[in-house]
Amino acid sequence: MRLRCAVLDDFQDVATTLADWTPVQDRTEVVSFTDHFASEDELASALADFDIVVTLRERVPFPASLLDRLPRLKLLIASGMRNSVIDYAAAERNGVTVCGTKSTSTPPVELTWALLLGLARSLVTESNALRSGGPWQSTVGADLHGRRLGLLGLGKIGSKVAQVGLAFGMEVTAWSHHLTKERADEVGVQLASTKDELLATSDFVSLHLVLSDRTRGILGAPELALLRPTAYLVNTSRAGLVDQDALLAALHEGRIAGAGVDVFDVEPLPADHPMRTAPRLLATPHLGYVSGNNYRTYYGHAVEDIEAYLAGAPVRRLGGSRCATRPGRPPASYTPKTRNPTHLENPR
Repeated sequence: MRLRCAVLDDFQDVATTLADWTPVQDRTEVVSFTDHFASEDELASALADFDIVVTLRERVPFPASLLDRLPRLKLLIASGMRNSVIDYAAAERNGVTVCGTKSTSTPPVELTWALLLGLARSLVTESNALRSGGPWQSTVGADLHGRRLGLLGLGKIGSKVAQVGLAFGMEVTAWSHHLTKERADEVGVQLASTKDELLATSDFVSLHLVLSDRTRGILGAPELALLRPTAYLVNTSRAGLVDQDALLAALHEGRIAGAGVDVFDVEPLPADHPMRTAPRLLATPHLGYVSGNNYRTYYGHAVEDIEAYLAGAPVRRLGGSRCATRPGRPPASYTPKTRNPTHLENPR
């Protein structure tokens, strides 16, 4: 009997076409879900008959309460190698092996600049006016050359964002709790003395921090009040880094020039969420990691993870999870073979 594999949040319906699933199709039935399950009850019901689940990033939490309701689940694959919404202890207790995939930091870097440039040159406003017969030129763009870009975080993504800023002729500064002058010098940027100094002196601020207890809410109302009225804020990292109510207030009151946001406190964003109608906001539906190359990596590695699991030697394991021991697990001696592909279901 073949194992059943659910692919969650396949909004573009591409999971089964951007990767070659034939290596596991003789032992695995792949079912792609193009709609998001909004509640734990819906998710538990939909996944009750699945042995394998592939989930995108950190959109769908897998707490103990959900894992305890999925007795058939043997393998949970999350795109990327870091996931904070999976209860690894509960997964291990339930005999679920958790694996990840590789990913690239290039797509979120590119989207960061798409948002920043879109804000600086009012691209949505001007494009909508042109298409609707509105005014020919109604805004004056904000220059990048010679302006200061402040980065909160100078890791893989932040350092690449910095390089683009330098190429535009911007003055780039950075700050984080553990950032050293040596690291800043290595990237070619200035180390801000404090977070407040960076916020108060930057024309553009972009966040590139890992969400943790220390960084959650790192930009609240007092910090946002330090931004210049002409400053722009970009967040392609995690919504929890910024107090959402404080950001909405700053946008509505015109205390900052604008914000570019790709991450939200709840995703997908409800139809009546205030972020959908906030002024001075350029928002995208968490597109930071959504690119052809990244998806090919995610789903290609998911196939590899399944193949390795079926062979009894899981790869890219997350959270210290061990091999599952639930009944029905394929023997360690099993070696997956490539056969003619079987039908892939894509319920909508």
